[in-house]
Amino acid sequence: MSDIQWVFRSTALDADAGVRHAFFTRLGGVSEDPFASLNCGLGSGDSPHRVARNRAIAMDCLDLSADRLVIARQVHSATVVTVERPWRREEAPRADGLVTATPGIALGVLAADCAPILFYEPVAKVIGTAHAGWRGALAGVAEAVVAQMTALGAERRRIRAAIGPCVAQRSYEVGPEFPQPFLADNQGAAGHFVRAPRDGHFLFDLGGYLADRIIRAGIATIEVVAHDTVAEEAQFFSYRRSCLRGERSFGLGLSAVVLEE
Repeated sequence: MSDIQWVFRSTALDADAGVRHAFFTRLGGVSEDPFASLNCGLGSGDSPHRVARNRAIAMDCLDLSADRLVIARQVHSATVVTVERPWRREEAPRADGLVTATPGIALGVLAADCAPILFYEPVAKVIGTAHAGWRGALAGVAEAVVAQMTALGAERRRIRAAIGPCVAQRSYEVGPEFPQPFLADNQGAAGHFVRAPRDGHFLFDLGGYLADRIIRAGIATIEVVAHDTVAEEAQFFSYRRSCLRGERSFGLGLSAVVLEE
């Protein structure tokens, strides 16, 4: 099999029937540079028609029509919304976590270095998603999703979680002031920082930090789909990579999960 793929899946979520999911790469869509090709981010500067087509392509992979996909207005928060029906774009709430017990609704996450997290509880049949950059991770968006899933009947010990491709530690250099709020929250976070080649700077392990927080929230089954969105340009969009190059435009990748009807 080629090293280049257009979709990744988690064995943790595939272990039980009743759910479909995907971490989509930037491949397989209709957009043109700099959004080539499966850009799913409305507001990115790409043609809305192409973005709509890309979302439809992604949903077809999950055997759904495009109107079954719901995505929040992501704002790097710990706000979680329970979804009972699909919404129009103008109705999308400001949130970074979504949960549902309704089959046939695809919960979507957009990201370009932030971590997309998908959750599934196979007995209560509850799913969730989280969009976790460093702000949302520190604020507890993953734990907030877990709490909202339990409000819908899920049990923590049965929840499975998968952290999708995001910026890897080797690519995530941060300044000298960055670790302090993480250490103030939990001294154990020190293990997710190593010194960077640049004096006084650090490299931050976002995926590992999130995994530790999810484990502390009582989730025993968790998988990190380990890919570096910054370094693996052929497969992923990256906000950080675009900034380092002085590029103003970048695409957004989609991750999604849906309960089977």
